[in-house]
Amino acid sequence: MQISSVYCPKLVSILRKGYSKSTFMSDLLAGIIVGIIALPLAIAFGIASGVTPQQGLITAIVAGFLVSLCGGSHHLIGGPTGAFIVIVAGIVSQYGMQGLIIASIMAGVMLIAMGLCKMGAIFKFIPYPIVVGFTSGIALTIFSTQMKDFFGLPLDLKVPSGFIPEWICYFKNLGSINWIETLMSVVMLLIIIFWSKINKKIPGSLVALILGTAASVLLGKFAGIELNTIGSKFPELANGLPMPTPVVPEMDFDTIRGLVSPAFTIAILCAIESLMAAMVADGATGHHTNSNTELIGQGIANVITPLFGGIPATGALARTMANINNGGKTPVTGLIHAVVLLLIYLFLMPYAIYIPLSCLAAILVMVAYNMSEWRTFKYLLRADKSDVSVLLITFFLTVIVDLTVAIEVGVVLAIVLFVRRVMVTSDISVLDHDVQVAGTESVEIVNPEDTEYLDIPDGVEVYEINGPFFFGIASRFEEFDARLNDGSTKVRIIRMRRVPFIDSTGVNNLRNLVERTRQRGVEVVLSGVNEEVSATLKKFGVDKLVGESNILPHITPALARAKEITLHASL
Repeated sequence: MQISSVYCPKLVSILRKGYSKSTFMSDLLAGIIVGIIALPLAIAFGIASGVTPQQGLITAIVAGFLVSLCGGSHHLIGGPTGAFIVIVAGIVSQYGMQGLIIASIMAGVMLIAMGLCKMGAIFKFIPYPIVVGFTSGIALTIFSTQMKDFFGLPLDLKVPSGFIPEWICYFKNLGSINWIETLMSVVMLLIIIFWSKINKKIPGSLVALILGTAASVLLGKFAGIELNTIGSKFPELANGLPMPTPVVPEMDFDTIRGLVSPAFTIAILCAIESLMAAMVADGATGHHTNSNTELIGQGIANVITPLFGGIPATGALARTMANINNGGKTPVTGLIHAVVLLLIYLFLMPYAIYIPLSCLAAILVMVAYNMSEWRTFKYLLRADKSDVSVLLITFFLTVIVDLTVAIEVGVVLAIVLFVRRVMVTSDISVLDHDVQVAGTESVEIVNPEDTEYLDIPDGVEVYEINGPFFFGIASRFEEFDARLNDGSTKVRIIRMRRVPFIDSTGVNNLRNLVERTRQRGVEVVLSGVNEEVSATLKKFGVDKLVGESNILPHITPALARAKEITLHASL
């Protein structure tokens, strides 16, 4: 397998075709706007994730640059997102920053492996109720974590982790609510909500950030009212922001083994969110994302970004749509947005210590609302019981238990649902004497052999498999064993013309079926075996077990062979 057949960054393919000055000007304008939009979100996501604001910004710079440089999408903008807040905060609290760096690198390696194994298309088939359950659960969790800063509870208040313990703590400390901080949060939230009615180009979160910071400085200077700010939470930032320097974490086997599950969660969440955002962008623009290249690009970003002190990153839907809406044409937009953030980091971040935490809480409450998809959640409650059950299970596991558990259970549920739905479309039918075959419903003539009346000799049974012969349906053959009665059946024909593939479990069950039936003096004949299935049977030696003379391309010679066997048996 050539790497180029799986991995070719979209930026490279675009530059090969030619890149005009007008396209660059469109990308430049969109990149500047997206960089400004990303600023408050990067800071807010960093703090909410249990790390520092500069780490959130470093993530937006490094990962944002690498995702656009190495990814497979025209428009996807990478960086920290709300989806990672819960998992990052959990890893930091349990394993520290070293653990987060290792888990992020491991997740990056997993994403690269997924891309090289061409698994990008698989994530498009994850059931929608599972995705909505994750997203809504994460949104509620983010909302819950912001209540301390939204209501101005004391900075030294230790809020336990977990949705229910958090709210128990909040109710116990109702008397500690700071009403000035609360008023600030409400005002900032209203600005974010209604600013779009005044100006759609400048994001409301940026306006709230600027006005909130100005209000914090003025209240402290003229009214003596000190609000909780980034500077009060991170006093070390008053001496200036350190330049990010590469850090190689110390790894040992026990640490790596303990971080496999969180790393897997990061990788799956990154894959789902980035490919979903890319899919939405493709739908809005008509372009096509190379999903395998995108996974590799996301993996590269998540391997390198932590080395500079960053946190896990993925494709951000809101920033991606802002890119499209502001005229971005190519991945160059993402590179420019990262450069804009770097300039802000170098020249404006010293003023970040004056940003009030209540303002950032208001921004994240709005992020949580936009993530919640409550209308979609409500709509999906009308679905069938299995979909509703999956939706509620993933939602409550995310909120009440743990996002890692929810991701793992969600992946298992996705597999179970897939198998269940394939089994519904796959079946085994028994054909009786003189039956005109036209599919399972006997209504549609699909090829000449369907028009033939099957002259099934006495002592012959014909079974037809419709759909993949895989582990989900293979065991059904055991249900038909009871049909072998008092020695009257001499030949069993298994018609496989509508079997597109057979897996190892199907091969094993077929082998067991042949051996069991032969013990009862019954021969097995295979009919309509396609090239792929035939190759699999040969690989496992089933062709020799059945006998090459008993594997036939069509039902007519299969019936003739069965008649020959019955005549020979009667002699």
